[in-house]
Amino acid sequence: MKSKLHVLIPLLFITITAFLIGLEFMFGIIPNEILFGARWITLLSLVFYCIKKRSLTSWILFSIVLGAVLGYDYPAIARSLHPLSQGFIRLVKTIVGPILFATLVYGIAGHSDLKQVGRMAWKSLLYFYVATTIALLIGLAAINITQAGKGIDITKVPSTELPDKSDAVSTSDKAELANLPENVHWIFKTTAFFRDVFPENIIKSIHENKVLQIVVFAVVFGIGLALVEEKKRKPLVYLMESLAETMFKYTNIIMYFAPIGVGSAMAYTVGHMGIDILKNLFMLLMTLYAALITFLFGVLLPIALYMKVPIRNFISALKEPVSIAFATTSSDAALPKVMTNMEAFGVPRRIVSFVVPTGYSFNLDGTTLYLSLASIFVAQAAGMDLSIGQQLLICLTLMITSKGVAAVPRASLIILIATADQFGLPLFVIAAILGIDELMDMARTSVNVIGNCLASVVVAKWEGEFDQEKAINYKAD
Repeated sequence: MKSKLHVLIPLLFITITAFLIGLEFMFGIIPNEILFGARWITLLSLVFYCIKKRSLTSWILFSIVLGAVLGYDYPAIARSLHPLSQGFIRLVKTIVGPILFATLVYGIAGHSDLKQVGRMAWKSLLYFYVATTIALLIGLAAINITQAGKGIDITKVPSTELPDKSDAVSTSDKAELANLPENVHWIFKTTAFFRDVFPENIIKSIHENKVLQIVVFAVVFGIGLALVEEKKRKPLVYLMESLAETMFKYTNIIMYFAPIGVGSAMAYTVGHMGIDILKNLFMLLMTLYAALITFLFGVLLPIALYMKVPIRNFISALKEPVSIAFATTSSDAALPKVMTNMEAFGVPRRIVSFVVPTGYSFNLDGTTLYLSLASIFVAQAAGMDLSIGQQLLICLTLMITSKGVAAVPRASLIILIATADQFGLPLFVIAAILGIDELMDMARTSVNVIGNCLASVVVAKWEGEFDQEKAINYKAD
């Protein structure tokens, strides 16, 4: 019995607190002091659980709960913790460039099998295309079923400053667009996207965390290195392997700061937004979450079952990176743990190092679903009736312009604003979304991470290189 006290005590307090909150919500009979005490006693019981569990994942999940409660009870203090979350994200961003470059180059040149690289490329892109298309259609279906945008009173949402839509288009591109007819703007933006995947300065790309540019440079560099004679190739291959190993160890050190960084991020989010803002946009939020859950259980889970992935162990491998992505709203923050955990789960490093970084630009399941849903919400809120053809055209445009935004928190909002402007949707309506964008960003970023983890397993299975024994015996740290 003693061995289970660390589970039973928190469970008891969670149940009591949930019951009291329910009574307050329905009848308004519970004093705030009692609810306050219940929340913080429950948190103390969770500390007892984490101490006994001795797991970094447990501390990260606890920090998310602590941050939410702190943001609700002490919003001013919570907002002042924002620099801690920014510091954590800065630390993680130092990993992204070196780890992507080293693992990709080693994955390509270390085995000198360029045919396999080509196979992985077309298999990955095929999977990404199918998955994101399904996500787009689910988002469209969800918003058309719930009609969440209709009848929403935008005047009840506090006015707030929108991001500058010009951030999504460079000054030179805006000058070019001004000289082109509006009906070919989408062609220019599409070709501009392909232009921007090529780095002009790899150091600058790494500094700015331009994931797609790093991937392109690393792939071409890796192919070039693979074509060099073995005697001259080996030193650089060994260097890339050593750098990758070092960055993984570096990641393990940084992750000890994760509970502080993640908890601070959650505290700032709740303290900055408040709780009441959800009343105006509850339907939109629930529509997104329902659509994402539908995608998870209706698309990703069947794929995992069909591929005979050990579901329980796969979820165990996902818990830590997804909890980091959920709290920080940045896929970048979860990238190191995604790659480490997927390799430990049985996906060979050369496949992880190719599929996951590529997926960060092309396999944005959660972001694609959100953008299709949000764009139609804007039209509904403004009283605009769009045909299915118009809706599909908007969403296809969003699929192109959204590539590479997963690493940047709230960058999808910039993309939404730019696309809404292009199709004549009223930008002022997007101010309604901004209030809860952080909560939606948490969910869509988490789905992005889950989708890319599964993609690496699918491609490894497709290549016949997945280590099923590793997956069956996998245990989280």
